[in-house]
Amino acid sequence: NVAMLTAVSHLRDVGLIGSASDGDHHYDNGPVSTGMKIVYIAPMKALAQEVTEKFSSKLKPLGIIVKELTGDMQLTRAEADAAHVLVTTPEKWDVVTRKGGDGSLGSTCGLLIIDEVHLLADERGAVIESVVARLHRWVESSQRQVRLVALSATLPNYEDVATFLRVDKQRGLF
Repeated sequence: NVAMLTAVSHLRDVGLIGSASDGDHHYDNGPVSTGMKIVYIAPMKALAQEVTEKFSSKLKPLGIIVKELTGDMQLTRAEADAAHVLVTTPEKWDVVTRKGGDGSLGSTCGLLIIDEVHLLADERGAVIESVVARLHRWVESSQRQVRLVALSATLPNYEDVATFLRVDKQRGLF
């Protein structure tokens, strides 16, 4: 699926896993550096649990740690720091990223995947908007890049959503 391929590409780009040609795999369980962490935002706790299980089963052989961070699954700061992939809900990520700053969990994010982005039009859409706006503000103030991938099977107003997400429509809209 697109999310898994994007995650593996990001992990390769930041050097957490090697390419097929070099045979180099990293198994470092230390804290994940700024810009290396993947955050996957799932709309519901049940989907977050499902994604965590799927990603864990596929990425564990590569030494990649996947953790769920929802209202039901609390993590210590050390566990969250050590995770390469965090699967969370919009509400939980909103709370986690409110404080901000260079030492925050949000500052370690290099890839943000928002699943079911069509829910922007839903009653919970304001939380997703808040998370995206905070990400854009952090990128502008820190001058660091974060890749944003928004997924939806049904998105009739995809161009409006792309504008809100600040997508380069020539290169990043498909």
